[in-house]
Amino acid sequence: MSVEKLSFEDFEPGRRFPLGPKLVLAEEIIEFASEFDPQPMHVDEAAGRASILGGLAASGWHTSAMLMRMMADSYILNALCEGAPGIDLMEWRKPVLAGDTLQGHSTVLEARPMRSRPGIGIAKFRHELENQRGELVCLSENSVMIRMRPAPSLSTSPEASA
Repeated sequence: MSVEKLSFEDFEPGRRFPLGPKLVLAEEIIEFASEFDPQPMHVDEAAGRASILGGLAASGWHTSAMLMRMMADSYILNALCEGAPGIDLMEWRKPVLAGDTLQGHSTVLEARPMRSRPGIGIAKFRHELENQRGELVCLSENSVMIRMRPAPSLSTSPEASA
């Protein structure tokens, strides 16, 4: 038995989707940063403590990648998503440190059918991630393209009129 995926019509403004929780491990911070953002405060605990960040800190890009995974787990993989045209806002408000636990929510801000692509709608989301102290660490806004439900078919077969 297959579960019906969320379609554009399910993304009404005001709807919230939970994100996380996600425990951020030192090993993950170092592994991500070693490949993608090898600044000292992201790959070395002593350098992180000596920096203005106050400890081994995840790269902002790592924080964004963790946000993306939480969004995928919360609703994207259960929806008829067709991708995103970009990011409107990405703010890293506070450092994400090794040992932090992130959680938050995605809220649908607006949703409208796309004029250029019949059968596809676009929903704009605001994503907020907080640490275990309730401090906002990441704020993001972006739009996602989502397939609409197919229109009900009107059958002209004799069985349909019986």
